[in-house]
Amino acid sequence: MHSSQRTHVSLAEGITLGLIATGAVSVGIAALVAIVQRAIGVFGEDPTVAMPVTGGDVEALDGITDVTAAVYTSADVTFASLPTGVSWLLLLEGALPALATIGVCAMAWWLGVSLIRARPFRTSMPAAIGVVACLVIAGGLFGQFAGAWGRAMLVEDLTATNPDVTDVFWMFLMQLDLAPVGWSFALALVAAAFQIGTRLQRETEGLV
Repeated sequence: MHSSQRTHVSLAEGITLGLIATGAVSVGIAALVAIVQRAIGVFGEDPTVAMPVTGGDVEALDGITDVTAAVYTSADVTFASLPTGVSWLLLLEGALPALATIGVCAMAWWLGVSLIRARPFRTSMPAAIGVVACLVIAGGLFGQFAGAWGRAMLVEDLTATNPDVTDVFWMFLMQLDLAPVGWSFALALVAAAFQIGTRLQRETEGLV
């Protein structure tokens, strides 16, 4: 015989979870706005791109006490326009991590609502969290690669018509950030925990 009794969260817990869910939605909307702004920036007039340069001394800091060395490694370069392929790659550099953020925020909102309803262990929850984990790692790593590739194409175009800048920019430079990999592993463990929790809840309900 199954029990019809249902557990509800307290008022304070409900308010807290509601605020968290609302905050997640707000961050997701901000990430969507960032994608639009990124698109306007790279496809609009006079786009500015942070380009990796081979470096040079920051002369203004020469002779400053406790400063042993100071070099610059990038320069904000404004172009009249960008090649279409470069624009798309630079858009992906910002859009892919933003899409991952939107996925995480959507998951946080759904989980918050599920907790308010006292039904967090839904059958589809582990799969959804697993999809978000894949989105985080793909958005983080592919976004970095897209940005590096786009800048490499831009440097190639510049050096083809302006040989004097050959030694100014790195032909290909990707500063790999593995943080998305760590976050995806954490989300994968959360997905596994929900999978186990869902199974235990189903077994428990079958015993009541």
